[in-house]
Amino acid sequence: MRGEPSCPKCGGRVRAPGLFSDTWQCAVHGTVYPVQPVTPPSVEGLGVVVHRTQVPVWMPWPLPVGWLFTGVAGAGDDRSGGRASAVACSGPGPLGGMGELILVAEELGVGLGARYAGIEGPDPGPCLNVEKPPDVKVLAAGRPTPLWHVSGVPVDRAVFAGEARGLWLWAVVWPEQSGLLMYDELVLADLRDAGAEIDLVPCGALSPRLLQP
Repeated sequence: MRGEPSCPKCGGRVRAPGLFSDTWQCAVHGTVYPVQPVTPPSVEGLGVVVHRTQVPVWMPWPLPVGWLFTGVAGAGDDRSGGRASAVACSGPGPLGGMGELILVAEELGVGLGARYAGIEGPDPGPCLNVEKPPDVKVLAAGRPTPLWHVSGVPVDRAVFAGEARGLWLWAVVWPEQSGLLMYDELVLADLRDAGAEIDLVPCGALSPRLLQP
């Protein structure tokens, strides 16, 4: 995703609006909201994404002990605004080793969350069994938010999805056993509401997961 806009569904090149189309085009997926180059972890870069987005920018807040903000990506352009956001955090896993978490908020059909989840997508609905009780609950912007396991994902990760603020919320965790983090009643803040607190976000090194799920 680094360097130039890309397709949220496959990571391929996209063609900018021009004479023959007023939308961004992927040769495989047609009209898409382009993923902009990944923003390395910094308070300033996070602020740019927060200012542009039309969707929540979710982050665990406070971050789990020892965890750091490790990058942010967004889908959309200056005309449409951000239609998806992906925030990466990394830190000690519940069972040892390093864990990584990417939280995605997106409108229906964007496909960025499914790409990080490693499924066809664009939305998690077909891979959720909402007839059974949710697997985990998080507190998203003060509201109890149920999330269900997403089935059919690669074995190296755990994926949960649900709805928050009328949009898809995805939580993708590496490695799979670090999914235990999600059972700790994680508190998520929408950084659009953070105000001056955003200056307190601790930053680490850029997560390679943002660049190559």
